[in-house]
Amino acid sequence: MAIVSTLGMTAPALAADDFSGHDKLKAHSEEFRKRVVEVTEGVYTAIGYSASNVTLIQAEGGSIIVDTSANPVDAKAIVEAFGDRMAHPVRAIIYTHNHPDHTGGATIFAGDDKPEIYSHKLLVTAKPDTGRGRRDGGDAFGTALPDDQFINAGTQLEYGRVTPHTREGFLPPTQTLDGEEESLAIAGVPLQLILTPGEADENISVWLPDREVLIAGDVFLKSFPNIAPLRGLPTRPADKWVASLDKLIALNAEHVVPGHMSTLAGVEEVKDALTAYRDGIKFVYDKTMEGISKGKTPDELVQEVKLPARLAQHPYLQEYYGTVAWAVRGIYSQNAGWFGGNPTHIFPLTDRERAEKVVALAGGKEKMLEGAEASLSAGEFQWAAEQADYILVMEPQNSEATKAKVRALRGLGQRQMNATARNYYLTVARSLEKGLQASDSK
Repeated sequence: MAIVSTLGMTAPALAADDFSGHDKLKAHSEEFRKRVVEVTEGVYTAIGYSASNVTLIQAEGGSIIVDTSANPVDAKAIVEAFGDRMAHPVRAIIYTHNHPDHTGGATIFAGDDKPEIYSHKLLVTAKPDTGRGRRDGGDAFGTALPDDQFINAGTQLEYGRVTPHTREGFLPPTQTLDGEEESLAIAGVPLQLILTPGEADENISVWLPDREVLIAGDVFLKSFPNIAPLRGLPTRPADKWVASLDKLIALNAEHVVPGHMSTLAGVEEVKDALTAYRDGIKFVYDKTMEGISKGKTPDELVQEVKLPARLAQHPYLQEYYGTVAWAVRGIYSQNAGWFGGNPTHIFPLTDRERAEKVVALAGGKEKMLEGAEASLSAGEFQWAAEQADYILVMEPQNSEATKAKVRALRGLGQRQMNATARNYYLTVARSLEKGLQASDSK
């Protein structure tokens, strides 16, 4: 049990009645409203029917599908939503990357048409996107939260809450790109497949030059990118992500279809959004690397590295999914390792040893509990959670400390704008509360 700070980062100071983060995240759910958008003539994107967007390109004598949703159930709903805009046979399916929410419904779109399945060669060898084993019931996607506590999952309305993300509908690639870029024509449609690593090393963006449409995959989203995911995946290389966005900016696209959320239209709007996204990632990467070279610790850099106002206020850099603080920590660890430079941390006390000493300084467990209650009353939810943890690392079954932690996590989660942080706070609180109820019933 971590006792330094919940989720390994300094939580924002929040007043007890400050629910602005909750309100912003709730408003963000409008992005996932179900609809089929006509991007341009002959190109349609289904938004909100599944965890990710699915794009239909009308071609000579059939259709091309880019990404296939999270599972066959969602894919069937999207086929129905496309209606007669989707002509058979499906001539090709293109996977932008390997994440199951983009590849789980291919069998439904393929039907009996036997389309070619395109991807980058790296998709074939990509490791499963598993993440860290859960602790105390923590879940960044909120799959177990009741409806009255769940808002969204940051880049999608739900993540497996109704229908799970599965490989049941996955079809293996039959044609793979091996390199940076490939130009080809599929059923009379000229297109380019461009390797653009971001959330996934194998991500390819699909460029339709004659229609000026860019289907970006998960290299571009309407949220600050999830460079260092809370659920425990490897840090995504920010420098490669910046280079990918440089490639996309140079296309001067008229239309952009992200892997999730709303499409964009207009050369200037597209350029502004892609450029801001690139600049936001580059700023955090450069400032973190600069801090590393000056001997700064991760904790110092989390406090110092803040987006400048023009980027912090940009609609495509709001922290609904990733956060600047997590990106700083991920970039630091990826480039400088776990050690921040303070020799006290080379061989630190165990959590239990530290807890025993801190609790003794506080005057004992009762005093620490009184302090946690006072912190809760003052709206200092982060400190209350840490105070409860000091007791729980010594006595994991201490019900009063558990109750204090549940209240602290709910206080933090209910005010969070970041969906994955909110979901993690609230699912751990729910899991701990269920443990209390089970213990009381014995």
